[in-house]
Amino acid sequence: MLYTILSASSENNENKEFLSFLDEEWNYKLSQNPVYATRMGVKGYETEWRDNSLEAIKNRVAHSKGILESLEKFNAENLSKVNQLNLRLFTQLTSNDLEISKYNRHFLPFGHRGGVQLAHEDAEVIPLESYDDFSFWIQRLQNLDKRINQNITLAEIGLEKGYKPPKVLMDRVYRQIVLQSQSDVLSSPFYKIFIDLPDSISFEDQIILRQEAQKVIKETVIPSYKRLEEFFNKKYLKQSRETVGLYDIPDGRKLYETLAKSFTTTDLSPKEIHQIGLDEVQRIRGEMEGVIDELKFEGSFKDFLTFLREDERFYYDSPEKLFEGYLAVSKRIDPELVKLFGNLPRTPYGLRAIPEESAPDTTTAYYMSPSPDGLRAGYYYVNLYKPETRPKFEMEVLSVHEAVPGHHLQIALAMEMEEMPMFRRVSPYTAFVEGWGLYSESLGYELGLYKDPYSKFGQLTYDMWRAVRLVVDTGMHYYEWDRQRAINFFLDNAGKSELDIVNEIDRYIVMPGQALAYKIGQMKFLSLKEKTKIELGTNYDVRDFHDVVLSHGALPLNELDLIIEGYIYENKK
Repeated sequence: MLYTILSASSENNENKEFLSFLDEEWNYKLSQNPVYATRMGVKGYETEWRDNSLEAIKNRVAHSKGILESLEKFNAENLSKVNQLNLRLFTQLTSNDLEISKYNRHFLPFGHRGGVQLAHEDAEVIPLESYDDFSFWIQRLQNLDKRINQNITLAEIGLEKGYKPPKVLMDRVYRQIVLQSQSDVLSSPFYKIFIDLPDSISFEDQIILRQEAQKVIKETVIPSYKRLEEFFNKKYLKQSRETVGLYDIPDGRKLYETLAKSFTTTDLSPKEIHQIGLDEVQRIRGEMEGVIDELKFEGSFKDFLTFLREDERFYYDSPEKLFEGYLAVSKRIDPELVKLFGNLPRTPYGLRAIPEESAPDTTTAYYMSPSPDGLRAGYYYVNLYKPETRPKFEMEVLSVHEAVPGHHLQIALAMEMEEMPMFRRVSPYTAFVEGWGLYSESLGYELGLYKDPYSKFGQLTYDMWRAVRLVVDTGMHYYEWDRQRAINFFLDNAGKSELDIVNEIDRYIVMPGQALAYKIGQMKFLSLKEKTKIELGTNYDVRDFHDVVLSHGALPLNELDLIIEGYIYENKK
């Protein structure tokens, strides 16, 4: 009996020590990502940016090595089942970070989908309500020159070591820099948030904030961007490369193989993923042809895509009407969710327009997660730039992916799981998160959407879009496709507008491997759902299935397999 008591005590202590270790590591992560910390509602980092000096980067790698050494000291047998899973996941994430760090991606510090040239957009995701909030933001801007100089240093070293970025992307980045460097103070993107300050701030304090903001923008922000513009003009653009694939940087092909496994949480090779993509393109193409036949359209598949891109009936004629259309779709979806889910998040979501400075260079929409403290809602951002290129028949499928039952439902539920360590509540498993988003698109039929044949074609277009991704992402980064070949493959197979397609291709160039996760994750969710239906028979309940899938936050696909196997075993007749 004494042995049993001591053993239980030992287990209890080791669980406490392990959870304490995870808390310490979460706090370390916040200290290394100050803007993220502020976004998460954590105090103490409001005036800082991430330190991207070579010394800081080296120290973070050393810290990751130390994490692995510490994790090895925990005896899994003394941990609870939940903490055994936590141990496996945290070890895997840390090992993965270390593996990717070998490839020196920090020597390519610029991308058109975010970064120092779009630093004003960080104001979108942090709390800005009180005088102190705005004052801290101004102090953060006073340190922006340091962040810009660090990026320039990394880029210069990168050029010396052969890490040259694709010129087509750097042309986009350069245009974004010019927007910052050529603005006068009052038209600067950084000044917009100071024009209409909250009524809770006194009139006198509003004047003070505007004066301080104008001063720091004039004396620090704009001059810093002018230096960055000069660096791009005189050096960086001239040495950028014409190729776009990751294969054309040092060890790029090996890096891509690593990223493919990391993003999909599988052992699939780029070659295998490429073939999966080709097979899916062929399958979905057959379904799309069926819809075209249903519509009795006279012409080829290419003619039908041209018709969708050019006929005015499929587009709104103003950004305002487009935004109202998205609002209407969201209101139709929300009340239908109870048909498919037993557990719904408490945290609401809102709809916002993508900031106009980045809208021309970004994709159709994206989701911004809520804060864990529940003080900031989730937001579904939609692109209102050139509404004549944003088809109505895509709005339903886009909304179920980005808002509910897609990203907001899944991510908000995970955020609300207060018993889980923070690294689990914000798990970065793209194959799960984006796989769920894509899987959610198929649920639109059960939510009463896609009744119009064109909307059904829109759903198939989005499924095709993710299948095409598998082909063009591996094509460019592994098989040495050029950009135009990737664009042409996309144009030939999906009904999206050319503007969207070009922006998508450039996204895959700047985020190699990330786009592979969507379709691979979706196929896993669909296969597990079918397996559960077959094995449980009359005991199958779609609401239970969804609740189980989402009850652990985001996971690697192999861990999701184990959870569903356990669920089936417990509920079989």
